[in-house]
Amino acid sequence: MSSHTNITHASFITLPVTDQDRALRFYVDALGFDVTADREMPPGRWLQVAPAGAQTVFTLSGPGMGDFTPGSARGIMLVTSDVDADCARLTAAGAEVTGPDDVPWGRMASFSDPDGNALMLITEKEGF
Repeated sequence: MSSHTNITHASFITLPVTDQDRALRFYVDALGFDVTADREMPPGRWLQVAPAGAQTVFTLSGPGMGDFTPGSARGIMLVTSDVDADCARLTAAGAEVTGPDDVPWGRMASFSDPDGNALMLITEKEGF
């Protein structure tokens, strides 16, 4: 029996939100994500966003779309080539950003979306 699975990647990460339109504006306008899906399906709106070219997308899960608590997502790390520029963009959009700070593995910052889902940004140190 092989010690490896056949899993290749995560398809999507669920971000529970109270207002899908407000969340959509944040992820598209403040973070620059693209909309990858926006359609009505039982039991509600299926709304997904992602950075351009990303393999994993974020599902903005609104009321009725599962037993999720808005603002409960934690520890989601987004890799960026310029954490300082992205922090400035987020701050200009009204987000509260902590950092960026230098850490042994790069330069990091943290922020929350309008529902309180906690995300982080990192510019990774080369060779780490």
